[in-house]
Amino acid sequence: MRDALLLWDIDGTLTRSSGAGLHALETALRLELGVTASLADIDYSGRTDRWILRQIFAKFGFAADDAAFTRYLDAYIRALPASLVTHQSHVLPGVSEALERVHTHDRWAQALLTGNVERGARVKLAHHDLARYFPFGAFADDSELRNDLGPVALRRARDFHGVDFPAHRVIVIGDTPHDIACGRIIGAQTVAVATGLHSLAELQSHQPTAAFASLADPGFAALLNAL
Repeated sequence: MRDALLLWDIDGTLTRSSGAGLHALETALRLELGVTASLADIDYSGRTDRWILRQIFAKFGFAADDAAFTRYLDAYIRALPASLVTHQSHVLPGVSEALERVHTHDRWAQALLTGNVERGARVKLAHHDLARYFPFGAFADDSELRNDLGPVALRRARDFHGVDFPAHRVIVIGDTPHDIACGRIIGAQTVAVATGLHSLAELQSHQPTAAFASLADPGFAALLNAL
């Protein structure tokens, strides 16, 4: 029976998109809303896609409603595949090995806990042949607030595997302070990796269970061994 659950962030944790997502958002802004502008000043690190969209709409004075969000997200999803190619999005060190190790272990399970909408998450993962590792997850579609997503992920894990994973056997893995906070809300262990926009020292100041420069750090393999 599976008794440990790893919940993964995507951007800055599994992959580095080098601005592909931001470029796709700016393309959607131009094509859907007729505005050519930079969105680099939006605080997107660790946020959900729907939270980011709300900031974009407020920035340019557009009414934020579900229909408008859907149209904008449709345009973003259409732009995303080409942006991933042109910005040379890539898998981060140690990720492929870690995902495969968890995938082949008969007592471990893994899922997504990401601020991406599910369609965007699937596009990003498929681009790197990583989608096969994640049959379910919690996404921005479920809530605009990242701290709401942990309970959703646990509920879906229970439904999918038929197991109530105890909090001390759940690990939330991400690259921002928001990931650490999200894991703490559900009582999970938290692993922070400095492969995004935040330094190792900054992440450590938020007191995760463990913090590493990257998932290639031998310490992360040792943590998995401790499971």
